[in-house]
Amino acid sequence: MAKIVYGVSGEGSGHSSRAREIAAHLQQQGHILRLVSYDRGYENLKEDFDVFETEGLSIESTDNKVSMVDTFTENLKRLPEGHKRLQELRRTRFKEFRPDVVITDFEPMTAYLATHYDLPLITVDNQHRMRYLKYDCPHELKIESQVTKTIIRAMVPRPDVSLVTTFFFCEAQNDRTFLFPPILRRAVLDLQPQLGQHILVYLTSGFESLLDTLKTFHRERFLVYGTDRTDRDGVLTYKPFSREGFLLDLASCQAVVATAGFTLISEALHLKKPYCALPMQGQFEQQLNAFQVKQLGFGKDVSSVTAEAVGDFLYRLPDFQDQLKDHQSSDNRHIKQKLDELLADNCAVAREFHERRR
Repeated sequence: MAKIVYGVSGEGSGHSSRAREIAAHLQQQGHILRLVSYDRGYENLKEDFDVFETEGLSIESTDNKVSMVDTFTENLKRLPEGHKRLQELRRTRFKEFRPDVVITDFEPMTAYLATHYDLPLITVDNQHRMRYLKYDCPHELKIESQVTKTIIRAMVPRPDVSLVTTFFFCEAQNDRTFLFPPILRRAVLDLQPQLGQHILVYLTSGFESLLDTLKTFHRERFLVYGTDRTDRDGVLTYKPFSREGFLLDLASCQAVVATAGFTLISEALHLKKPYCALPMQGQFEQQLNAFQVKQLGFGKDVSSVTAEAVGDFLYRLPDFQDQLKDHQSSDNRHIKQKLDELLADNCAVAREFHERRR
């Protein structure tokens, strides 16, 4: 049994969805957990786990493009409260709880405190594939790739072991990085995929330019999530927020047209749904996700939304569906087994990795 502090990024829902599966497993194994998160992560986890609410970073965007000014302004506002929460986090989760090990899903405060208190640090996320894997990168994104690596290093400076989730497998740069299929929530694993008549659309921050483009495809039926609307506009049917409804529509769609977030791509590929990836401009991870979906032949990378690009994706759906037939996903067992190995016998293996990194 180990005492674990588990930091979870609160940006979006993917981190908390992944952490829910891992944290539940760790508790079932008898470990004592104290989670740390913020924003959506805190809201998603607080009912089922002991969660400390910290301050965290956020990314602001408009029409699927990162706004550097808004992002800087919003995060600057958080600094005073962030310092207060850091001191409280240090007192309650580290000095009083006295953890044996720290796990972080791209949450920086727990990562820094793990280093401060000389504790083994395990990362469980998809971000570290951009730091520790040898992947192909489009020439025009080389600078963004290096900047992203620097940001990841700043967020989590010295992990002892990195458990990297990815749908695109390639060589690791060191022997303390281990690759696993994406962590899928139980609700997704329980779904039975079907082939319906609709295209599932998921948006963030409005993205009105995409909606105008989709209206030109008069023979299609698009179910749109991520807006405040619940009406119908020609071929567009706007759906209200519903986890269950969204998953059912995902399982029964022909394909997905959405921003290039890692979690939704992973769930769509598990259900063998072709993916039209619309990467958020200025966010390298989404641009890499879209590029790798294209490399695998599972969909299309649409960095610039045009009727021609979307039409080409719809025309090639049979090709993408055929390519997805052999795609294999996982039920999370392998990454859970690795964590069990690291935490067994009072975290003996995790401590060995930690001693090597000193």
